[in-house]
Amino acid sequence: MTSSLTTEPALAPRTFWSKVPEVTALFWIVKIFCTTIGETAADYLNMRLHLGLTGTTLIMGVLLIAALIWQFRTRRYVPPVYWLAVMLISVVGTLITDNLTDNFGVSLWVSTGAFGVALIATFLAWSRSEGTLSIHSIFTPKREAFYWLAVLFTFALGTAAGDLMAEQLQLGYLPSALIFGGMIALVALAHFAFRVNGVLTFWLAYILTRPLGASIGDYLSQGRDVGGLGLGTTTTSLIFLVGSVAIVAYLTMTRRDQIALREAA
Repeated sequence: MTSSLTTEPALAPRTFWSKVPEVTALFWIVKIFCTTIGETAADYLNMRLHLGLTGTTLIMGVLLIAALIWQFRTRRYVPPVYWLAVMLISVVGTLITDNLTDNFGVSLWVSTGAFGVALIATFLAWSRSEGTLSIHSIFTPKREAFYWLAVLFTFALGTAAGDLMAEQLQLGYLPSALIFGGMIALVALAHFAFRVNGVLTFWLAYILTRPLGASIGDYLSQGRDVGGLGLGTTTTSLIFLVGSVAIVAYLTMTRRDQIALREAA
C-alpha cells in the first residue's frame, strides 16, 4: 500500500505598479517647473486674460477634477497624466491662497498656519489609516486620495509661505528663492549625510519646492520696479512649460521613474 503526498504549487508574487513616480533628480526638476508654472499661469489667467480670480478658479478647478479622474482611472503611473494633474493642482493651490488673501482678506500669516495644520491633519489621518506615508506604497485608491489631498495642501501652504516671505515680510523674490533653496539643501544634507528618515525629508522637500518655484516664477515674471526681471507671465510660463513637456516626454519613452511593487509570495 502506497501513499502520495501532494503539495499545492506556490503562488507567484503579484506585481503592483505605483501610481506615482520614483524620486529622482528629474522628479524634483519637473516638480519645481510645475510649481513655477502654477504661480505664473495663475497670474496670467487672472490678470492678462482678465478672467478674474473667481473665474480662473472655477475653470482650473473643473480641469483639475477632470485630470484627477483620469489619474485615478489609470492602473499605473503614466507620466503625462500624473504631471498634468500636478501642474493643475499647482495652479489651483495658488488660486486658493490668492482667493483667501485678495477676496476674503485672510492674512497670509493665518492662511500659512491654517494650511500647515490642514497638511499635518492629512498626514496624521493617512498614517493612522494606512500605517505609512511613503510614496512607494501608493497603489490603492484610498492611499492615492490621501496623497493628492496632501499635495494640494503643500501647494496652498507653499504659496502662502512664499508670498508671506517675499511680499509681506518684504524680503524680495530672489532672496526668498535663495532662502527656500538653502532650506531644501539642508533637508537633502539631513537625509544623505545624517540618514534622517526618507519619508520625512521627502515631504519636507516637497513642501519647500512650492515656495521655491513660486519665488523663481515671480522673480522672472514680475517687473523690475518690484524686484523681478520683467520677463512677464507669458514668457516665463512658456519657458517652464516647454521644459516640463520635454522631460515628461523623456520619462514617458524611457520609463526610468516607474516603481514596481512586488507582493511577498
